[in-house]
Amino acid sequence: MAEPLKNQFGPEVPRTIAAMIAAVWPEFPARRFLADVLAGYGPLALMDRGRRIADALHRYLPDGYPEAIAILIASVERGNVRHEAAPGMASFLYLPHVLFVARHGLDHFEASMRAQYLLTQKFTAEFSIRPFLERYPEKTLVRLRRWARDPRPAVRRLVSEGTRPRLPWAARLPAFQRDPRPVLELLELLKDDPALYVRRSVANNLNDIGKDHPDLLAATARRWLEGAGPERSWIVRHALRSAVKRGEPGALAALGFGATADVAIENVRITPQAPIIGGRVEIAFEVVNQRPKAQRVLVDLRVHFVKASGRTAAKVFKLKTLALPPRASARLRKGLVLVDLTTRKHYPGRHRVEAVLNGRPLALGSFAIGLGRARRVRNGRAS
Repeated sequence: MAEPLKNQFGPEVPRTIAAMIAAVWPEFPARRFLADVLAGYGPLALMDRGRRIADALHRYLPDGYPEAIAILIASVERGNVRHEAAPGMASFLYLPHVLFVARHGLDHFEASMRAQYLLTQKFTAEFSIRPFLERYPEKTLVRLRRWARDPRPAVRRLVSEGTRPRLPWAARLPAFQRDPRPVLELLELLKDDPALYVRRSVANNLNDIGKDHPDLLAATARRWLEGAGPERSWIVRHALRSAVKRGEPGALAALGFGATADVAIENVRITPQAPIIGGRVEIAFEVVNQRPKAQRVLVDLRVHFVKASGRTAAKVFKLKTLALPPRASARLRKGLVLVDLTTRKHYPGRHRVEAVLNGRPLALGSFAIGLGRARRVRNGRAS
């Protein structure tokens, strides 16, 4: 099982922050700050650790926010303290800084915007920009429209990532869930951004919007695909990924898979049919074109995993887009590792398996997870 992220955000983080601040403001009471932060630090989750540090900064920096944020930003701009962190985690050093802005800077719009402009280039201000979107929606949207044209990719990414209605690790933005049009106006400015870093964020934002407004997502996808180059086409495909897994007709039609696939499923094999937790199961089958002309078929695999309650929850795995000649067939296979993850645990019981063809499910069979030794059994034919 993967190590919790919080373990890579240990006591060295507040110690590094304290040293950076003391380098630009010698009056900083570093010892008291660290004693305050580290009392009860161990059990806290990652975001709670960031909030603990942010609130301690509020207590030990000057009382006035403009002076406090000026010191904090100076420590970021001029700090030369080495921070030991796992690869990919070094930028999380600045998580408390953006949380400080979010929790204590709402009454100081301009000072906080200047801080977020810098911090998003060091880490990301996607968490701290959201309270400003809620309190000052028009003023913040005006600033984001300006930042959408900024020469720095990290600033442009903030425009799309910070406005995601369903941003992970953050509270949702209910106003944008109800009416995403202000967000779409920003995404229009970024849909041909030269940076993949930004384009991926645009796609994720559209994916979020589609969970509440599937028809709007499909209409936007169709419009963006008109005359689209490979980069924008990638954005649209990535934005539609969840809608396609859900089998939404508008998303499938936007990608050219609106028609029901006229195919048969043959030679299904699910081996073993009684795998154990921690083992592996392989699912293989043939897709046969029933027509005397070529067909494009989008093939996914849907597994109904048994949960602790005994109920099932479906998970869709992407397989392949087939260009099948007349009467031709293609064999597909997918191996599933049944090892427990932080995002999915496995439980004994019968797991139904389906092929999803242009959004239409066809049963393949099932496998039954047990606690004993696995055995190999062949399935027959599904249609």
